[in-house]
Amino acid sequence: MRLVTHGDSAPSSVNRYLLPQEQQFIMVRRHPAILLRPVAEVLGGLILAGLLSKFFGGSEQGGTALVVVWWLWLLLLVRFVWKVAEWSVDYFVVTSKRMLLTTGLITRKVAMMPLGKVTDMSFQRSLLGRMLGYGEFILESAGQDQALSTVEYIPYPETLYLEVCGMLFPSKDESDD
Repeated sequence: MRLVTHGDSAPSSVNRYLLPQEQQFIMVRRHPAILLRPVAEVLGGLILAGLLSKFFGGSEQGGTALVVVWWLWLLLLVRFVWKVAEWSVDYFVVTSKRMLLTTGLITRKVAMMPLGKVTDMSFQRSLLGRMLGYGEFILESAGQDQALSTVEYIPYPETLYLEVCGMLFPSKDESDD
């Protein structure tokens, strides 16, 4: 199975980190659940700003406080938009040679682990992760700290886990080809 979410080619934000001899097998954007906290903050701030507007609405001294409250909510909204923009360029990629996690909008970070270095891989799912369909991969290598040791908010974790494990630990039939 080849699991690539956006057609056959990686976006340029990912493609520039792939080597010419690598074949891309899996490319997924992290699960949108990563945005739950920023959404809750924006909605909570909106509710709080609305309640404070009703409370301070009639007084002149409250007018200054209301301006501050709404500016603070606007900052929360800008932070939310930033988090969405960051999420839109974050990808988990598995190629024929390595696993990559690309993150960051301005400061680009690329964490990588060669497939040959992975000695163990597991995934875990919280209750919320099971309800929403995401999980976390935990990668281990032989006594070495790697740049890529956990990948949070992976969509379809069971499917991806089986696919990646099949690449890491091929059957004897596949390795003889």
